[in-house]
Amino acid sequence: MTEIHKKYRLTSTEEPTDEMLHALMEDVAAAARESSARAEAEKQRMLRNAADIIAFRRSQRNAVSHD
Repeated sequence: MTEIHKKYRLTSTEEPTDEMLHALMEDVAAAARESSARAEAEKQRMLRNAADIIAFRRSQRNAVSHD
């Protein structure tokens, strides 16, 4: 949370200045980028895990069919 968040709350009865609004929007954008990066990393981890499981099951199936 930046200093601007401490000075202004969206529930405040006063309108934010253009500077405050810009800072709030920048903070929200930064938080969204961080969240998106974490979600993408988790998606990639899950895809690698699924690929590993598929490869393992295929190797098991191939081992059984060669016996």
